[in-house]
Amino acid sequence: MEDIETKSRAGLVEKVADYLREHIVMDHFQPGQRLPERTLADQLKVSRTPMREALKTLAAEGLVVISPHRGAVVADVSPADIQEKAYVLSVLEQAAAELACIKATDDDISELQALHFEMKAAFLRRDRQNYFRLNQEIHNRIVSLSGNASLVEIHGNLSRQLYRVRYLSNQKNDKWSVAMTEHEAIMDAMEARDAERIGRELRNHLGKTWVKYAHEENAQDNKMEGIDSALS
Repeated sequence: MEDIETKSRAGLVEKVADYLREHIVMDHFQPGQRLPERTLADQLKVSRTPMREALKTLAAEGLVVISPHRGAVVADVSPADIQEKAYVLSVLEQAAAELACIKATDDDISELQALHFEMKAAFLRRDRQNYFRLNQEIHNRIVSLSGNASLVEIHGNLSRQLYRVRYLSNQKNDKWSVAMTEHEAIMDAMEARDAERIGRELRNHLGKTWVKYAHEENAQDNKMEGIDSALS
């Protein structure tokens, strides 16, 4: 009975963490915003214990900062930190893709291609939500096909920290067709089992995620500076 209760509690914590994570990623909860434990627990109709544990989970992922005085606050990651993490993520995915080219079965690659076709259909429908979901699934699947458990674990933790950046970059990207073309090149390299080429294509593709995000952030900063100047 105790094991069942423990599993049930763990499942509830995971559901609450998923809810909070999604709202942070989609910018419903913005950087610097407080996440009042009691209010959120009431809204989700759960006790404060699973809410507290869920917030600790997100703190471990780098999405939330918990302090004694303010409680839980959505993490405000600096552009420099994002740049560092995006670089490491690109290196991890490059290594994973090179391993996947060697270790993946023909069926594995066929399944990956099927996901790619679904993503392309979402692109043609201009369905950004499903496009992004499938995009992330493809990246995670490639890492999984590396067969390296340590790489998968480290990538998963870092990817969650950058999930919001990648989501916002996807939403604001005015060169969506370029990203789609890059994914076509990644899949071509995977089908050819060309480890060197797929590594190069992935590094190039992920590097642009940071560039797109940084461009948007700089544009927003310049806009705010212009407003401040006009008001001063």
